[in-house]
Amino acid sequence: MSLDTDPAATGSAPVAAVEGVTVQYGSLVALKSVCLGFSPGVTGLLGPNGAGKSTLLSLLSTAQQPKHGTVTLFGEQAVNRAQVRKLRERIGVLPQSFGFYPRFTALEFVEYAAWLRRMPSRQRRDQAREALQSVEMQKYADRRMGELSGGMLRRVGIAQAVVNQPALVLLDEPTVGLDPAQRVGFRTLIKNLGERTAVVMSTHLAEDVAHTCDRISVLLGGQVRFTGSLSELCRLPDAAAGTDTDTSVGGGSVEAGYLHLVGPEGAAL
Repeated sequence: MSLDTDPAATGSAPVAAVEGVTVQYGSLVALKSVCLGFSPGVTGLLGPNGAGKSTLLSLLSTAQQPKHGTVTLFGEQAVNRAQVRKLRERIGVLPQSFGFYPRFTALEFVEYAAWLRRMPSRQRRDQAREALQSVEMQKYADRRMGELSGGMLRRVGIAQAVVNQPALVLLDEPTVGLDPAQRVGFRTLIKNLGERTAVVMSTHLAEDVAHTCDRISVLLGGQVRFTGSLSELCRLPDAAAGTDTDTSVGGGSVEAGYLHLVGPEGAAL
C-alpha cells in the first residue's frame, strides 16, 4: 500500500494519471502535489466537501488544465485544443448536477450527448438505445426528461456518459439525492460499469465506496492521505473497531478507516 501511487498498477501505463499536480484559486489550495494513477475498475475518491475531489475530476475530464504538474490520459497530455477534443471523445462524465432540455426525450438527450462527442451520425441512434438498455431505461426512451424521477434522471445521466463507450468514466457524487432503494440499484450499475472500463467516482459516502470500489483514495485539504484497496483501508489502526456492518470489509470498517485518516475535523467538514 502506498500513500500516493496506485497499488493496482502492474507495470503497464494507467488509463489516467496525475503527477505533482497543484491547483490554487487565489489563496485557496484545492490540490497540493497530488500523484495518482487510475486503472480499469472502480476507483473511489473519498473525502469531505472541499477536499479537492471535484477539482481532480475536472482535471481528468480536460475541463481544466493544471498550472503545476501533469495530467496524462491514455498515455497522452492535452497540449492543444485539437488534442483536447480527441481525448474527450474517449471520456464519459456524469456531473453531480447536469442540465437538459425538459422536452427532450431520454433517447434524444443521449443522442445529443453522442453528437457532442462527435460520434458518426449513423451510429448515434443505435448507440443511444444500447446505452439506455445498459441502465435499464429502454422502456422510458420516449419519456420526456422533465417527466422523469430523480433516480431515472441519474440513470439517463449514466447512459449519456457511456454512449461513446469511453475508456474513462468520471462520476461526481452519483448517488446524491437518491433514496435508499435507488442508491442500491445505482451502485450495481457502477460496479458493472467498472468491469468494462476505468471508473473514477467522487463521493463522501463510505457505504457507496464499500459496495462499488476496487480501490480508494482519501483526500483531505487537497492532499492524498491514502491510496489502496478497501481491505487495506479497513486494516488501518482503529478501523477494526468499526461496528457498522453495512460498510465493513474483511472485519474492519470503511468509515473507521476513513475517520482514522481525516480525524474529527475532517469528518465534520
